[in-house]
Amino acid sequence: MAKKVAKVGIKKEKGYLYFVDKKGDVSCAKMARGSKKGGSPKKVAKVGIKKESGYLYFIDKNGDISCAKMVRGGKKKKATKKKATKRKATKKRATKKKAAKRKTTRKAATKKKATKKKATKKKAAKRK
Repeated sequence: MAKKVAKVGIKKEKGYLYFVDKKGDVSCAKMARGSKKGGSPKKVAKVGIKKESGYLYFIDKNGDISCAKMVRGGKKKKATKKKATKRKATKKRATKKKAAKRKTTRKAATKKKATKKKATKKKAAKRK
C-alpha cells in the first residue's frame, strides 16, 4: 500500500487541491468550480523530497507526504504472437435492380385530349 515519506502535518482548507510538485515541495491550488477558473499553485511547505519514477506521491489525511506504487491497467501483452491465417476473398454476387415504373400524370393526359378535340374541330371546319 502507501508508505509515509515525510511528516509535514499540513492543515487542508476546503476548495483547494494539495499536491507534491516537481521539486518535491507541497503546493496547493484553488479548484475550478463551474464556470469559475482555478487559481495558480502556491507553495505551502518546502520539503524537497526526491521522487522515484513509478511511484505516486500525495498528501494523506494527516497532511503528510505519502507514496504508493503506480498500478498500470490494461491487458497484459502475450509473450508469443500467433500468425494470422489468410482467408480466400469471396466475391459478392451482384443483384440486378428492377427499373421503377413511371406513372403518367393527369396533366399530360388532359393535354392529349384537348389536342384531339382541337384537331376534330379543325377538320369539321374544313369540311364545311
